[in-house]
Amino acid sequence: MERYSRQIMLPEIGNEGQKKLSEASVLLVGVGGLGSPISLYLTGAGIGRIGLIDADVVSESNLQRQVLYTEQEIGLPKVECAKHRLQALSGNIQIDTYQEFFSEKNAMSLVEKYDLVIDGCDNFATRYLINDCCVAAGKPYIYGTIGEFFGQASVFNYQGGMTYRDLYPDEQELTSKPRTINGVIGVVPGIIGCIEASETIKVITGCGKPLRNRLFTIDVLSMQSEILEF
Repeated sequence: MERYSRQIMLPEIGNEGQKKLSEASVLLVGVGGLGSPISLYLTGAGIGRIGLIDADVVSESNLQRQVLYTEQEIGLPKVECAKHRLQALSGNIQIDTYQEFFSEKNAMSLVEKYDLVIDGCDNFATRYLINDCCVAAGKPYIYGTIGEFFGQASVFNYQGGMTYRDLYPDEQELTSKPRTINGVIGVVPGIIGCIEASETIKVITGCGKPLRNRLFTIDVLSMQSEILEF
């Protein structure tokens, strides 16, 4: 257990918490700006099984914020590059890859295979789909979103808590908006992705107070952050 000794010595984690991590399975929807730090830190923490779903290939514009990838991997499938990088970090972790979009055709069957689902996506429609599948399957949903200099995170459908639809009830309004490519400073997905990874560890081990019925927000331009209670 030398690899995890600095984690195990924390009384909130200990041997029992590390065992829970090693036995846990998580599905990460999207392996981009958010998915990069999420997958790296969860692999480092010793999560036993990680599912990665993403249909995209690595592009040059990704490299500003998607720290899993290198210039040599431009044009290659993200999930395969991510698997190679993560298994180089820890060969003990099982990495499942799905080079496809998370859609109504595969969503429920994928969600049912894992203990919880982590949001690394970039659109409203996918988040509503994640939410509805998690509610139906009784799985927690670790949420994060980013844009420009701003990010937010929460934990939905956990211990009877609020869901994504409770926070954003008007699906038609949000999903009908035309999709646009917005700028983002590269550190923002790093910050929010690390928070999502932290919330995942807390939910699995039972330590601390997860963001259940709470929404964390941060603006890195002002470094103002808030936790909104619901």
